[in-house]
Amino acid sequence: MKDYLFALNESSPKYKQIYEQFKSFIEQGNVEADEQLPSIRQLADSLQVSRNTTLMAYNQLVAEGYIRGEGRKGYFVNPLEPTLYQEPPSLPDKKKRREKESVRVDFRTDAVDQSHFPLKIWRRTANHVLSLPESFRYGDPFGEMRLREQIAGYLFQSRGVRTDADAIIIGSSTQQMLINLGYILQEDFSGMIVEDPGFDGAREAFQFHRFSLEYLPVYAAGADLSQLEQMDSALIYVTPSHHSPYGVSMSIQQRQTLIGWANKVKGYIIEDDYDSEFRYTQRPFPALASIDSTRVIYLGNFSKSFLPGLRLSYMVLPKQLLDRYKNRFLNFESSTSLFSQLTMARFMENGEWNRHIKRMRLVYKRKMKHLVSILKTHFGQSISIIGEQSGLYVLIEVDVECSEEWLIEQAYHYGVKVRPTSIYFIKNHSDRPLIKLGFSGLSFDEIELGVNLLREAWL
Repeated sequence: MKDYLFALNESSPKYKQIYEQFKSFIEQGNVEADEQLPSIRQLADSLQVSRNTTLMAYNQLVAEGYIRGEGRKGYFVNPLEPTLYQEPPSLPDKKKRREKESVRVDFRTDAVDQSHFPLKIWRRTANHVLSLPESFRYGDPFGEMRLREQIAGYLFQSRGVRTDADAIIIGSSTQQMLINLGYILQEDFSGMIVEDPGFDGAREAFQFHRFSLEYLPVYAAGADLSQLEQMDSALIYVTPSHHSPYGVSMSIQQRQTLIGWANKVKGYIIEDDYDSEFRYTQRPFPALASIDSTRVIYLGNFSKSFLPGLRLSYMVLPKQLLDRYKNRFLNFESSTSLFSQLTMARFMENGEWNRHIKRMRLVYKRKMKHLVSILKTHFGQSISIIGEQSGLYVLIEVDVECSEEWLIEQAYHYGVKVRPTSIYFIKNHSDRPLIKLGFSGLSFDEIELGVNLLREAWL
């Protein structure tokens, strides 16, 4: 039996330090299986602590299975699987900690404003939902009817889309909806037109089903729809209200042209309306689905406008696809939380959703104006700003001879994380690197600090 001596400090309870030290000895193989440990009295005397302290440490080790007590014989080490003897990888953890500590401002695009989130109202609504009998069962495979009815009303009011609640499918994310949709569309179609540049997550979903992809060129001024006539596919995926990533919106003339094309080729338009709520210069444009619901598959979500972690998206299917979709997925359970669906339905029924959207539109409009103003003040003619009329981010084109990678690395060196746009481009590349700056999760002070640091980094 070995003597165990190690230093104890006042930073945490001593029994916990003893427990952690012996746990480490056992996991690293410094104590062999079936080896006897010092008695409670011996260990207490050697470490100069009370017997109760060593007893608490041993009891914790026994409870977790590291050691066992054998009556009057004492305490012995239990055999462990070899993998438990391996030292946990500490370098990645330290690297992550260093990275977190070194980033002062993160212009991420997947966050929402936490300070204006209706936490008390959402919590009160969730508590009420937990008292309902329907919260304690499995949900409808296509989404809860209460939520679908609320979404139908909201789409008509805000986007001009007339739809029956039964035509709405609830899912967890845009990608998941696209993957499910692909099973239905691939029965009649083999090709898909996507925007270039465009949302890379959608491309991944279509490639999952091995659709052959054709690319519609999009520029800062808009999409080149004249290219459609030379393309073979009869399916197209677009982000017409706020193009990803340029931020440009399709005019009514372009929307009518696209609808006309879909009817001519007897195909479908997949309209991803991912953040149409946040338009700052005028009211949001009517959705494509409001012009022709027979040729448009409409997608929306609650991630950008409410909470990304809620994992709540929806899809409106034309009648000719709806029955096929439901027959195919009737025996699959819903991919999103029943509790989240019921809570959001109640939230919308109480009018809180509309109040939240009105409030956040003002909040994000002020943040957008602040970001654009600070960028113009600090960079002047050295940058071009793209997409300041809507959305939760802007693109900036920096007028320096450098690569996107250099801009990102240099910004990080000064404590700022920015996002690339090269992932969105396939063939239609920009002449200069474009950087994506999200602002929704930042305060006004953080936005100003971030831009100041970017100026130091880039100019």
